[in-house]
Amino acid sequence: MPTRSVRLTEALTPLFRIVALWRAQRPILLAGILTALAALAAGIALMAAAGDLIGSATLGIALAVPSVLAIIGLARVTLRYLERLITHDGTFRALAALRVWFFRSLAFGAGGGLGYRSAGDILARLVNDIEALDGIFLRILIPALSALALIPVLIIAIGRESPAAAALALALFVIVAFTLPIRAMARSRQSAAAEAEAGGALRTATLDTLAGLREIKVFGAEGRMLAHVQSQESRLFTAERTLARHTGTLQALAFLAAQAALLTILLIHGTQPVAIVIAAFVVIAAFETAGILPRAGIIAGRAAAAAARVLEAAETPPRVPDPVAPATLPAATSLTFDAVSFRWTPDAPPVFDHLSLQIPAGSRIAVLGPSGAGKSTLAALALKLAAPDSGEIRLGGTNIATLRAQEIHTRITWLAQATHLFADTIANNLRLARPDADDQTIWAALDAAQIGDTIRTLPDQLDTWVGEFGSQFSGGQGRRLALARTLLSPAPILILDEPCAGLDLETEQAFMRTINETLANRTLLLITHRLTGIEKLDRVYRLQNGKLTAATR
Repeated sequence: MPTRSVRLTEALTPLFRIVALWRAQRPILLAGILTALAALAAGIALMAAAGDLIGSATLGIALAVPSVLAIIGLARVTLRYLERLITHDGTFRALAALRVWFFRSLAFGAGGGLGYRSAGDILARLVNDIEALDGIFLRILIPALSALALIPVLIIAIGRESPAAAALALALFVIVAFTLPIRAMARSRQSAAAEAEAGGALRTATLDTLAGLREIKVFGAEGRMLAHVQSQESRLFTAERTLARHTGTLQALAFLAAQAALLTILLIHGTQPVAIVIAAFVVIAAFETAGILPRAGIIAGRAAAAAARVLEAAETPPRVPDPVAPATLPAATSLTFDAVSFRWTPDAPPVFDHLSLQIPAGSRIAVLGPSGAGKSTLAALALKLAAPDSGEIRLGGTNIATLRAQEIHTRITWLAQATHLFADTIANNLRLARPDADDQTIWAALDAAQIGDTIRTLPDQLDTWVGEFGSQFSGGQGRRLALARTLLSPAPILILDEPCAGLDLETEQAFMRTINETLANRTLLLITHRLTGIEKLDRVYRLQNGKLTAATR
């Protein structure tokens, strides 16, 4: 069984790794810490001056301190304002940088898709888990540093009148500021992980239900789907209640400890009553700061669980890593599959068995096969989203295993059967393929895809909103927009993976005529389950049992 210190180290490690990512934000975060400590010092000074004033007044001693109180109070208010301004600005900058890092890491490691993670789970990590990390700086680090700074203050304020009282008050302070938060973090970490998982499951269930409302309605499954969503909601509420119960218990203990410390001070029989009053006021201020730390322990447990989930998703290695010393990208653009064998998982049946295919530069090749034959796997292997178990795939005579995937994607572009259109403008959707494309170039691509005239009739033309999943356009129009985006890419090799799936025969034939007319001087690999009869092709192959055989049209 791991020791408590080992468990604490395991819990804190993800938090330390997240903080290490905030290198660029360190100056503003440090400025926030210093401002927070200065505001704390002003607060303690204000309470001490107030205690001095009240204690002296009870003894009939007149002090000219109201002006001092006003100055200190103004300084505290100003410093608190600056603290909030600086620390929140630093936190927002750090979280923004963290989201960018997470998205880049996710995109790099999941080039072939999200793998076994659902979109809802990824969304929960990108939104909920990263939001949970905003407490690392504001609610954990700054309060903890403030508590450390208060230890010598308590020793000085109380120890002069009663070392025993100082020892007891300090012990209670350490319990509230450090012991309870550490225990809270250890106890809440598992519940926080359960809460995060339940939140991701609820988000997934909700998104799935919303996306399938039409089918749910048709099959009368409203009750079953609602029950599923409610069961995930119940899981989330259970985890949240557990965390709330921990929080309430710890806050109660912190309150009792603060009252005990104050009572200890009030029972001191010293020779300096004013000093005792000052000590009481300082204790009140100190425990007010420390009183939020038990809750910070709960927040730390939640943040530790969130940090672990974020790191786990972001640091998943790519299925096919780039070589340490990549080869130079060749100028030639032939594509060769040489005795390629492949299976997606070790226990899965082979998709390819010593498959070979020659695609000369500028040629037009079609690969036919039924669903599940492995046609789309050809595209994944060519794009280096997967790697063959044996054999080689060569681009211009160079094994793509020795090339960087990003460079391969400058030579090979892909139009999938389920190409995604983003909820953005037409122009921004097309600039995904070429960010520096001007409007004239975009119009040329739209005209090549034979949808330019349709776009010109729209009020906003290139600034027309595409809608979620391209909902503002028909299936054929959406496919032509996707084709225009593909044509905008300068890549000389084009892979079309079931480009006409879901289209009616007339629209399919019109789409293929467009492809015939617009792909001059480009290499084409057409992956489909059938031909329409109007494709302009050099060779046709049939994929069956993991091998390719020449086919007649």
